[in-house]
Amino acid sequence: MNKKLPLSLQDSLFIGFCATLLVALTGMLRLKLGLSGHSMFLMSFFYLICYGVLGRFGSMIACGGIAGLVAMALGVGKGGPMILLKFILPAIAMDLVALLLPLTLGLHWRCVILGIVGCMAWAVKVALTNALAGMALDVVLIQWGASVLKGGFFATLGALLVPPVLHRLKAHDLLHRDKL
Repeated sequence: MNKKLPLSLQDSLFIGFCATLLVALTGMLRLKLGLSGHSMFLMSFFYLICYGVLGRFGSMIACGGIAGLVAMALGVGKGGPMILLKFILPAIAMDLVALLLPLTLGLHWRCVILGIVGCMAWAVKVALTNALAGMALDVVLIQWGASVLKGGFFATLGALLVPPVLHRLKAHDLLHRDKL
C-alpha cells in the first residue's frame, strides 16, 4: 500500500466493475434465508478483492461509495438513503484498519480480520436504524451484537475466498509481484 501514483484508468474501471457486480449480485441474489448478514459475504469478498488487486488506501472506500450510490440509484434493498451507509461504513472501517495491520500478518488472517471489522461497521447501520426508530439502548446493543455474530459468519466466509482468488490471479501474471 505504498503506491503514490494517481489512480489509473484501469484501476478505476476495476473498482467500478467490483462495485457494480456487488450491487448486481446483491440485487439478483435476494435470498430469503431468514438470516441477517448474508449480504456481508459479497461485500467483504469484493472489498477485499479491490484491496488485494490494487493494494492502495482508498480502494475499498471507492468501491463502497460507488456501490452505495449505484444501489441507491437502482433501488436495491430496503432502507432508502440508509443503503449508502450500509455500503460505505464497512469500506471505511476496513480501509482504516488495513492501514494498521502489519504486512507480516498472513494474507488469510488479514482478510478475516478486515472482514470482521467490516461486519462490525455494517452492524452500526442496523443499530443506528433501530435507535432512530426509538428502541431502548439495551435492545439496540443486543440487536447490534446479534447482527455482528450473524454477519461475521458470512463476512469470514467471503474473506476466506479472497486469498485463493488472489493467488490464482498472481499465478497467471494478472497481478504485480509486489501486491501480495
